Amino acid sequence: MSLALVQHIPHAAGIPFVKGRIAAFVLSTVLMIGSIGAYFVNGLNFGIDFTGGISIEIQTEEAADLGLIRELAGGLDLGAVEVQNFGSDTEVLIRVQAQEGEGLEAEEAQQAARERLQTALDDNYPGGVEYRSVEVLGAKVSGELQRAGALAVGVALLLMLIYIWFRFEWQYSVGAILALVHDVILTIGMFAVTQLEFNLSTIAAILTIVGYSMNDTVVVYDRIRENIRKFRKMELAELLNLSINDTLSRTILTSMTTLVALFALWAIGGAALQGFAFAMIFGVAVGTYSSIFVAAPILMVTKVARESSD
Repeated sequence: MSLALVQHIPHAAGIPFVKGRIAAFVLSTVLMIGSIGAYFVNGLNFGIDFTGGISIEIQTEEAADLGLIRELAGGLDLGAVEVQNFGSDTEVLIRVQAQEGEGLEAEEAQQAARERLQTALDDNYPGGVEYRSVEVLGAKVSGELQRAGALAVGVALLLMLIYIWFRFEWQYSVGAILALVHDVILTIGMFAVTQLEFNLSTIAAILTIVGYSMNDTVVVYDRIRENIRKFRKMELAELLNLSINDTLSRTILTSMTTLVALFALWAIGGAALQGFAFAMIFGVAVGTYSSIFVAAPILMVTKVARESSD
């Protein structure tokens, strides 16, 4: 072993991440159980994408009078109505719950409710309004979207498993998938606890989180495999710790620059993007944690073989 490599080892060992693996495993297990419990107790606050209903985006000439809009929509006896600004104080998002009925009757009820709401706004709001977007979703469509969203996440996890299995070995794939499942469950649990709206943009955020977390994990795994070839007699725990610390600066820089952009999106992107941005912020933090404290240390459990990395 060269002098340069010998000098490199003690300095790079840095923070003893692997030493705290048991505490990290316990914490992650508790958080996952809590997230699953929150999901079954509280459920998710599904948006119109998954529950059906009416979504109308309008723009007013001056700052919108949200109180008047709520009064107009609420007086139509259409059920639960949500009114909020997005983007600016002249842009308003109006959401109305799905109307009762089955099949064609429900579709007709939805269209009738939309027409009544638009008529009320046209006739009674001072200066009128400009319609930016009008969406009407029935229960059948929203149910299909729920299934499609769940299928998308499931297929993404399966394809990631196959990729890691071929890219590395089975020991690595177990750690990677456990880390991804950990990230998805905690993100869903966060939505169950906070009752933030869960919609199609949230599914997009979860899929993005899966890709981000996998990218972080692959970087760490690449360094682990490289160091296994380089330091064949080093204890596995020390080698894993060395590998995590070798990639730590890259991990921190990537996470911080991503978070800067996401916080800006969350702060000024308006209500339409806040759910997506918040899910991404949470997911980046959890994904970074799982890459360091779950995906890498799990190799101590799966007993990654030195010869398998040749």
